[in-house]
Amino acid sequence: MPSLSLYLVFLGAAFALLITPGPAVLYIVARSLDQGRLAGLVSALGITIGTLIHVSAAALGLAALLTSSATAIHVIRYLGAAYLAYLGITRLVAADHPEPAEFRERQKLVAIFRQGIVVNLLNPKTILFLFAFLPQFVRVENGPVGWQVFFLGCSLVCMGLVTDSCWALAAGSVATVLRGNSGFARLQRYTAGMVYIALGAATIFLGS
Repeated sequence: MPSLSLYLVFLGAAFALLITPGPAVLYIVARSLDQGRLAGLVSALGITIGTLIHVSAAALGLAALLTSSATAIHVIRYLGAAYLAYLGITRLVAADHPEPAEFRERQKLVAIFRQGIVVNLLNPKTILFLFAFLPQFVRVENGPVGWQVFFLGCSLVCMGLVTDSCWALAAGSVATVLRGNSGFARLQRYTAGMVYIALGAATIFLGS
């Protein structure tokens, strides 16, 4: 395992990176503004599970294999962009739901959790970030490299869940104050849809 001094440096660097809004934060904020705090928190949990899967892959060396293949990265990027665009278009054309609110909420939360995982799994930047960031704090003399990567990655995942949840709660609080305003409800839907589409476009045009 990393030495205490190295681990503290890692935690400081990770915190500085995590509090900087990125695509995942924008996705979570859009969910919270559109569907409330609980939806944002569930999205954050889905994003976290997706990151944990990436961390496990990195520890097993799969990230090295993916980053060595430009084709694999491009395929993942295009799939991720298409999925985000699909979420955005679906939100833009969504009509009012006739189902009872309680039933609709249960359905939404399951879908939101699943979508958060898929969005992060199809984000090649997460793979590249982990592959570039975590090895900076790995030392061969501190033990098996795979276990060090997994330990550091899990630490990053836990910190990320806390910071992402804070973003979700803040954005959801804003939405709660303005809820009931029909104009804001319409704006929520269009804003969320455009954010998803913009994230998909950014994945395509800025991903390389």
